[in-house]
Amino acid sequence: MGGSIAGCAAALAAHRGGAAEVTVYERAAGHLADRGAGLAVHNDRYAELASAGYLDTGIPWLQLCRRRWYTRDGELPLGRPVGELPFPFRTYNWGPLWRELRARMPETAVFRGDSPVRTVETSPDGAAVRLEDGSAHHADLVVGADGYRSVVRGAAFPDIRPAYAGYLAWRGAFPAERLAALGPDPDDAWPVEDCVFAVFPRGHAVIYRIPDGTGGHRANWVLYAVPPPGTALGLDTPTSLPPGTLSEALHACFAQVTGELLPPYWGGLLRLTRPEELFIQPLYDFTAPHYAAGRLLLAGDAATVARPHTGSGAVKALQDAIALETAFAAATTWSEVSAAYEAARGPVGVSMMELGRRLGEALVLRSTDWRTVGQAQLDALWAGAGAAAFGGRALRGANRPVARGTKR
Repeated sequence: MGGSIAGCAAALAAHRGGAAEVTVYERAAGHLADRGAGLAVHNDRYAELASAGYLDTGIPWLQLCRRRWYTRDGELPLGRPVGELPFPFRTYNWGPLWRELRARMPETAVFRGDSPVRTVETSPDGAAVRLEDGSAHHADLVVGADGYRSVVRGAAFPDIRPAYAGYLAWRGAFPAERLAALGPDPDDAWPVEDCVFAVFPRGHAVIYRIPDGTGGHRANWVLYAVPPPGTALGLDTPTSLPPGTLSEALHACFAQVTGELLPPYWGGLLRLTRPEELFIQPLYDFTAPHYAAGRLLLAGDAATVARPHTGSGAVKALQDAIALETAFAAATTWSEVSAAYEAARGPVGVSMMELGRRLGEALVLRSTDWRTVGQAQLDALWAGAGAAAFGGRALRGANRPVARGTKR
């Protein structure tokens, strides 16, 4: 269930592990490659994913090296430098990455777009998948890769719901050519290898370049901030606000943060984003009590939503796929697949959710007075948040297993 990055990777994993027939049900009717913005993959996690055959150098990417932290100081364009931290990450454009994973799916796999799933019902010999059009389909095993509002998770654990974290993430991405409006040479102010953290009381912006898929770059950013009271009504129920749906109050909040709280250069950069490129992601987190429930498995955000501060969203989904492939290849029964997958991924989900909460507290909800922070204090803050798993935890046994026979 779900044909996004997590779903395509899970379908590829099941095929490589020996599943005889694979069908992907995706609710959206349009072209998924046109969606999404940027994402980043830690160099160490990339090495594991490449070794397992899920990423390679053929997918467009940019190498980043460091995070430079700035805070507003009067009218200094870039703000006052707070400090630097290493940032050994590759950045990607969501669309080309999805296209590559979609292309790696075997020709025998069926990809059904415009096929929203209404219910999933389990039985001793598998599960019945019922679509919105009324049709029913039998499956031996169902992998829920259908996001944080997962139908599959609802069938397995109906009482588990994502919890609203109390703040929002504004997101945007635009062609890097627009940066010329901020000055004659954007690379002088913002080298290509830099990720910028522009921090302010109860929030910060993360800004980095991503490939555009055609040889150029896009400026990609996410802005975390606590909205004024009354401007985020209804967001306690899991949802998102796509481009064109933001209220006047949320537009005003964005204008106030970028105009008054961020250093002038970085606030101006965010305002180069056009309304049709700007969307909001309310922050939620949760983890399912188990990644497997009989013939139902959970992957990606259907299993665990960790706040994006962890820098591990796509990595987590791809690691889930590798663990699924390993479970398939080593097992001879469906119950063995479920048990092995649960053992491999359940503890990781809990740890990444907890890391996201700690970073959210340190960087947004209870952020420090950045006016007094220098390199030593920044180092201590990062260490105090227990951020050793920033970018994702190492995957044990990351080499891709050899595919074996079909499951019984």
